Amino acid sequence: MNRKIPVTVLSGYLGSGKTTLLNHLLHNKEDRRIAVIVNDMSEVNIDASMVKQGGFARTEEKLVELQNGCICCTLREDLIKEVEKLARMDIDHIVIESTGISEPIPVAQSFTYIDEELGINLSETCRLDTMVTVVDANRFWDDYASGESLLDREEAADGTDEREVIDLLIDQIEFANVLVLNKTDLVEEIDRKELKAVLQQLNPEAKIIETSFSQVPLQEVLDTSLFDFENASQGAGWIKELNNEHVPETEEYGIGSFVYRRRRPFHPERFMHWLENWPPGIIRSKGFFWLASRNEDAGLLSQAGSSLMIQGAGNWIATFPEKERQELFQEDPQLQETWDARYGDRQTELVFIGIDMDRKDIIQTLDRCLLTDEEMDRSWEGLHDPLPAFMAQE
Repeated sequence: MNRKIPVTVLSGYLGSGKTTLLNHLLHNKEDRRIAVIVNDMSEVNIDASMVKQGGFARTEEKLVELQNGCICCTLREDLIKEVEKLARMDIDHIVIESTGISEPIPVAQSFTYIDEELGINLSETCRLDTMVTVVDANRFWDDYASGESLLDREEAADGTDEREVIDLLIDQIEFANVLVLNKTDLVEEIDRKELKAVLQQLNPEAKIIETSFSQVPLQEVLDTSLFDFENASQGAGWIKELNNEHVPETEEYGIGSFVYRRRRPFHPERFMHWLENWPPGIIRSKGFFWLASRNEDAGLLSQAGSSLMIQGAGNWIATFPEKERQELFQEDPQLQETWDARYGDRQTELVFIGIDMDRKDIIQTLDRCLLTDEEMDRSWEGLHDPLPAFMAQE
């Protein structure tokens, strides 16, 4: 078969309107032969039942139900097998409705390489066309501020799933190339515009479609040819800021972003105190930091709402053997251009995205966390480190 079947993946948190969107696509498919893979965590596949009740089970169409797991983990193998079978049928499009707690990147990765164990290469028969995330305009800020985990809400994949609700929401938003801002009829116009501006700051590359009852024109989510894995991987607002692609502020709502860059390490106690007194107005922050007490290890900070994670991001390149460093310089000449003669690539680069952030205060208070000139000249080995042992690799 010469033509590759386009695939649309629908993501979005529980209750955002994914199934409503799926039903809308199926009832208005404009003579397209659409095959659907529905994924639900529950024993009774409610989403699949709703689709069937909507007149989906017709002879030229096929419904595949993936149960007791999610497509980003235990059922990835099942997903690959089902997509491969569907792609060889006489259909025009495949739509995958992922569970509300699945992360989009692992789903997308299933289309980018050969599964050696299964002997299946999905890229031969189909192409990932559109990554759609449905956002509930009415509940977004409640979920954002909840501070709850999926376990708290009894929505976790299993007892070891400790993800925060807001982290999942942000992951789904940052990797999409189409954002469906749904249930806009339930919010005031000014709130809708502000949330849309926030979404644009979080994912500047995404097309945002405002809807009620997920009524989206089909051409916006089917056969768009919008998805590109590399672009999607680099599309988040924080990544663009790190790459010096500044995302313009939305002054009307006080929404903006900036990068804090310093080539001097943080004092561990002062930085810990700063983290414990997190400044208001920051919606999203992410980036790398240099801690004097862990001079060989890069730290990674990731924050969304009340969720704050710090962990290890590997060793600084400056700690690599000379031969490896030279090879990296050849691969990335810009690395050598920014190389510090004494400290190499060690530096802090933190991106902050927020509403009415006090940028000046954030910068000044972070600067006070840096080592002083006197401290820079002392030995750093004796510094007390109150931060948890976050440098263990994932």
